[in-house]
Order: sequence, then C-alpha cells, then structure tokens
Amino acid sequence: MEILKEKILKEGRIEEGNILKVDSFLNHQLDIELLNEIGKEFKRRFKNEKITKILTIETSGIAIGAIAAQYFNVPVLFARKTESKNLDKETYESNVYSYTKEKNYKIRVAKRYLNKEDRILLIDDFLANGRALLGLKDIVEQAEATLVGAGIVIEKGFQKGGDNLRNNKIRVDSLVIIDSLENGEIKFR
Repeated sequence: MEILKEKILKEGRIEEGNILKVDSFLNHQLDIELLNEIGKEFKRRFKNEKITKILTIETSGIAIGAIAAQYFNVPVLFARKTESKNLDKETYESNVYSYTKEKNYKIRVAKRYLNKEDRILLIDDFLANGRALLGLKDIVEQAEATLVGAGIVIEKGFQKGGDNLRNNKIRVDSLVIIDSLENGEIKFR
C-alpha cells in the first residue's frame, strides 16, 4: 500500500528498542483520509470472506476497526484491557504481553457479543511478536467462533510474530511489512 509507505517514511519516527512511532497519523492523532483508504484495502483483501464482526483490542485498534467496519457493514467489538463496572460479568478472557508497554495484561470480551455463528476478522495497528493476536484468537476459540483472518496495518517482519501466526495457519494480511529499522532507516519488504 504505497500511500501508507509514503506516510510512514514522511512522518514515522524510529525510537530506541525498534519502536516505530506513527502517532501523528495512526494511533494518537488520526488521519481519517488515510484510515478510509486502509479500511477500503482491508475490504478488498477480505472481500470473498463472510465476516460478521471485526474484533480488535483497545485502544489503538478501535479507530482502524471502526473505519474498516463501515466497508464490511458489520459491528466492531473490542477487547477491553481494563476492568470496568460497566463490562458484563460473563466474559471471555485471555492474557496478552505488550511489547511496547513491557507488561502482561488481561483482555476481556463480553460473551453476549461473540458466539459460535460469528466469523471474525481481527484488526490491529501493529504486529510485532503476535501476542495481541494470539490473545484475540484465544477469545475467538473460547466462543467457538470462526477466525477468518487478521488485517494488520504495519507488521514488523524482523520480529517473528507474523511468521509464527502464519505457521499456525492464521491468515495474516499486513498492509506493509517492515524488514528493518536499523541505523534510523525504514526498509520495507
């Protein structure tokens, strides 16, 4: 997706620990025109799949999932990272390790919104080690729903999460894959 690559090269910043900051357009401040193009691209890539819901994790995945959902005409469901009094008591739960936050946390989805008739497309902003997607996959399996695949905006190909997920027979479609962030230079696959 050339428009996304150009935006990453123009506005992305590389920080210590192989962190690519794209907060000026993707996960803090949002470029809605770009997000619309991302949503259209996910729809194009998954057009032959019958998808009933998009599932993501709060917070960065919500905007991307919501924009993409308008092209699929399906609801967006997001796994909550924090406990809340207004979250149903009956939830599917999984544990996830965050690479950027360097901590484990529990994600939860209310059981009433996910069932075995659902065909789920996972959406997320980044794929590094794949832990977030494995946590979402676990929740989909607990609900006996069908995991159609995962749409990722940016995959860090040098961190083997994408390879591991694909080796476990999960369809992963990343809009861009970055092979290296070495020496302050972004190299795409």
